[in-house]
Amino acid sequence: MAIPTPAAEPVEIVVESDSFASQGQIPARYTCDGADISPHLSWSGVPANAKSLVLSVDDPDAPRGPWNHWYVYDIPSSIDRLIEGASNTHRLPAGAIEAMNDFMKYAYGGPCPPTGRHRYVFSVRAIDKALADRGLSRVEVERRIAGHIIAEGKLTGVYGPRIVH
Repeated sequence: MAIPTPAAEPVEIVVESDSFASQGQIPARYTCDGADISPHLSWSGVPANAKSLVLSVDDPDAPRGPWNHWYVYDIPSSIDRLIEGASNTHRLPAGAIEAMNDFMKYAYGGPCPPTGRHRYVFSVRAIDKALADRGLSRVEVERRIAGHIIAEGKLTGVYGPRIVH
């Protein structure tokens, strides 16, 4: 009888931005205090067997628990970057689908902490299948990709406190 082998740990995707440095301050341009547009993002290290990518932007420091600012699934695995403003100018790659975020919008919603400095985690995950279904909720996508993540990476930026004039 063969002994089952454990699932391989996902390999690391390197996620970067021309808009801000890892652990650095996210410029106001990409927040509710500025133009509120999605920043430039790029990544490398996606395995050849990846079928699609999932991008999420989350604030783990939100007062009521993690807050999702942007969620995109079915990004073609051949794509290695998103241009600045991709969400807000409807210039996402063909096939990419935005799910509703916690602002109840199908678009990027930039950092907007109510108090203090918050971390914003930009995650890119490669999965071994494409979902090809429009209108899925973030919860449904997460359920469908469970066990199918073959690579992942994160870029964290910070923002706050907001200055109100």
